[in-house]
Amino acid sequence: MKRAVRGLRRVLVGFLVLLVVVTGASLTYNAFTGDEEPPPEGLRFVMAGDVNTRYETWGTTGSPVVLVHGSTESVEKWSKLVPLLARDHRVYAYDITGYGYSERKAPYTVEHLAAQLLGFLDAMKLGGPKQPRPLLVGHSLGAGIAAEATLEAPSRIGGLMFLDGDGLPLPGGRASFVRHVFVNPYKTSALRLVLGSDTIVRKLYNSACVQGCPALDHAGVDQWTRPLRQPGAEKALWQMTANGIPAVTPERLETFRTLPIPTSVVFGALDTQGGSAQDTATRIGAPAPTLIPNAGHLTLISSPTEVATAINALAARPPSG
Repeated sequence: MKRAVRGLRRVLVGFLVLLVVVTGASLTYNAFTGDEEPPPEGLRFVMAGDVNTRYETWGTTGSPVVLVHGSTESVEKWSKLVPLLARDHRVYAYDITGYGYSERKAPYTVEHLAAQLLGFLDAMKLGGPKQPRPLLVGHSLGAGIAAEATLEAPSRIGGLMFLDGDGLPLPGGRASFVRHVFVNPYKTSALRLVLGSDTIVRKLYNSACVQGCPALDHAGVDQWTRPLRQPGAEKALWQMTANGIPAVTPERLETFRTLPIPTSVVFGALDTQGGSAQDTATRIGAPAPTLIPNAGHLTLISSPTEVATAINALAARPPSG
């Protein structure tokens, strides 16, 4: 028994020593990393709700389309799609608060993010009395934001597309597990290690894209990671993900079945991150989903022609009632 106690004591002491060493290394690494970077020059901003919001516009004629990006994304991620859409539409895109180059402003709830989107419509003079009603395209996380904004102000919206996203909370309580197990200073060290490694970023990008996306050079990696080096970006990231991604409940999404707003669901056929395309279409009362062959979670990058075709088809559909 005494031998067992001594052995257990050694294990405990060894663990405590290891914890002290790892914690010290993490704190030291954090102290010498995490330099913030300035945003690119020439960005455009407008007040959208209570958020100073970065945005871009393309096209001068046609019906309006507003693009709402997903987690860790920004306006730049629409760059392959917007030239195709701008042929027939006025196209708008903005950075949701917490990501990109917009002001970081809590709370990062789906209601606050939807308020930013509706405020952006106000600023762009869309969806108001005698103003054109835009079609909203929400990618991944953006699907939930666009859905919530539509449910809060259905008379302002001309159509809604769920692109590689079901609008639902993360399944299985994954955010709760991460929040309790992955804590500082380790989570900060892990984030900075990822942001500082082109190899890791490329692997994450390739796993989301699956096929069809162009390879990332160093400049491409910087385009993905630079927004996460802006002032307040780390804090905003942890606040946004602390209780799961901003999302809409299944019961609330089912309300779309009663609204006369055209909806559609477009997914990469190989997407494993956005949820179930068929279940999403059934839930919101949309037609059968469009599945893009050999595409993953980043169809806006891998398959812009197919996505543009689907957006044009949705824009041409009349209200259902």
